[in-house]
Amino acid sequence: MRRSVTVFLSLAAAGSLAASPAVASAQGRADIPGSHPSWANPAAKVADTAKSSTVDFRVYLNLKDQAGAEAAAQAVSDPRSRDYRHYLSPDQVLDRFGPSAQTVSAVKNWLTTSGFGIGEVPSNRAYVEASGTADQVQRAFAVSLGKYHVGGQALRAADKDLSVPASLSGAVLGVVGVDQATNLFKPDHTDGADTPATAKQAQRPNTAPPSDGFRNSGPCSAYYGEKTDTTDPAYNGQQLPYAPCGYTPAQLRSAYGVDQAGADGSGTTIAIIDAFASPTIYADASEYAKRNDPAHPLTKAQFSQHIFPPNQKLEPPDQCDASGWYGEETLDVEAAHGLAPGANILYVGGQDCEDMSLDTALNYVVAGHKADIISNSYGDTGEDIPAAEVKVFNRISLQAVLQGIGVYFSSGDSGDEVARLGTPSPDFSASAPWVTAVGGTSLAVGKDGKRIFETGWETGKSTLKNGVYDPAFPGAFNGGAGGGTSRLFAQPFYQKGVVPDALSTKNQTGGGKGRVVPDISAVADPNTGFLVGQTQTFPDGVYYDQYRIGGTSLASPVFAGVMAVADSLDHFHHGFINPAIYQLTSRTSAIYDVRHVDGAVERVDFANRTDASAGTITSARVLDYPNLTIHTTKGYDDVTGLGSPNGLAFLLLV
Repeated sequence: MRRSVTVFLSLAAAGSLAASPAVASAQGRADIPGSHPSWANPAAKVADTAKSSTVDFRVYLNLKDQAGAEAAAQAVSDPRSRDYRHYLSPDQVLDRFGPSAQTVSAVKNWLTTSGFGIGEVPSNRAYVEASGTADQVQRAFAVSLGKYHVGGQALRAADKDLSVPASLSGAVLGVVGVDQATNLFKPDHTDGADTPATAKQAQRPNTAPPSDGFRNSGPCSAYYGEKTDTTDPAYNGQQLPYAPCGYTPAQLRSAYGVDQAGADGSGTTIAIIDAFASPTIYADASEYAKRNDPAHPLTKAQFSQHIFPPNQKLEPPDQCDASGWYGEETLDVEAAHGLAPGANILYVGGQDCEDMSLDTALNYVVAGHKADIISNSYGDTGEDIPAAEVKVFNRISLQAVLQGIGVYFSSGDSGDEVARLGTPSPDFSASAPWVTAVGGTSLAVGKDGKRIFETGWETGKSTLKNGVYDPAFPGAFNGGAGGGTSRLFAQPFYQKGVVPDALSTKNQTGGGKGRVVPDISAVADPNTGFLVGQTQTFPDGVYYDQYRIGGTSLASPVFAGVMAVADSLDHFHHGFINPAIYQLTSRTSAIYDVRHVDGAVERVDFANRTDASAGTITSARVLDYPNLTIHTTKGYDDVTGLGSPNGLAFLLLV
């Protein structure tokens, strides 16, 4: 679980927190608010941090005109503004809003005189990278570092808020890396199998083998409703259709109407951000297109990578299952290319899956405007995260809006998070105000490639044991699209008057209204999921094979692909689309209103994930499980947001 000081932000206030200066304290120093984790208390302390241990960290810098940057971001993204789509270049953002070269020099000089080695300063001057010993950190920030027991781990943290010289109080946004408050991000994908793959956490990322093998066992259907299970007992009084084997790119292009656009994403670059890098990604994606979409190969000219070298200082198990991230990258690349086969794909791999590394990858794309669309299929569990991370992320995503870059985040795969957190919560970063949160659906695609129905993805699972389904209908919750009302961010301007008060006031006290997640949705349910192909580790060797997968990790690149097609069809880059799509709902049919559907599928899986030697497991999967605090309803809802793309009407009017 992520731990943090709790902050509550409006869209403008999000920037206000990001710009909040360090607070003056005694002896010519200024405290950095929220830089001391609440769990780092004397009762939890287990040891002092070794003075000679190495600490890598970043000092993030404030924008010089935060309020002006927020106003400009709203203006370029709001269709009602005269500055709509008058995007800024990276140089213009830096000149108007970025920290000055003098500010960077002042921070570097302080760090250097404190004994730290200075690393990267990116082109947008977002941060100054530094490295030194724990003793140097303690002296520079006027704290004591210790190890504190939290969540079954012993994590490094300071004993109080970090502080900086008062002369730098207006320059420093936050410091990331001094403490270990951030747990690891998780990819939001799932195959929905009854037995999970074995994580290879003991492997370093440059030696990690391909992920454990997984295959569909069958019987399964080529399209929704093709085959019905007539041999097993009825479930809730019905003989169920077998789950699809995994939709192909052509089926999803048809279901969402992008095949009617006369455009394929050409002229747009989709960046995909994950951790690490699969050594077989181009070979796998090329083979996948050859087998499943031969008219649309992934050419070498379309695909490029920027991979940050793995952090060799980390020891297992802190490498966070590099093999598992290979599957995430494979899904993201194949889905984005499948929906927008003419778009360029840029894969950016973080050096590890910690927040700081993934923020670095995101900032790389934004600072250099390396892409027009960014798909991110990972997130935290809930919103209990360090205040510095919130500030840093909002700074990066705000610059993306100013430059006309659309940033898409999967909404998560654990529904309302009650099972893991005990209270309902959306997931960060999807809940942040300057990004588009992509929720998940269960999608029925018919024989003709058209959408039969689409409902919210929240799975209830009942396993067939000795002729009886256990538990009985609607089963036990088995994963679903993330959503809900933020406790961290207040209602942004684009949701006002559209999101029902009954949703925006959830989780709030004192009559406030929160940011509600998601904004839009696309197919995510692994039981109506996407066919992917990947080099995997099987008992008889390492080789390419295909399987069905889902999660909002699928929804994000699918929707990113739809937007790339819209870019090429409309001959402009859409940038941050939230203000535009929230204005579409009352006057067009551009967005398909995803509603509750009483549906379920029968699914058969290999017990060992790869072959029938250990038998199979049969289960019924309810498509829109009702027993959560978030629900799929008519109009805007906190599972699917506004709905899903509705063909040409969406592509032309978004």
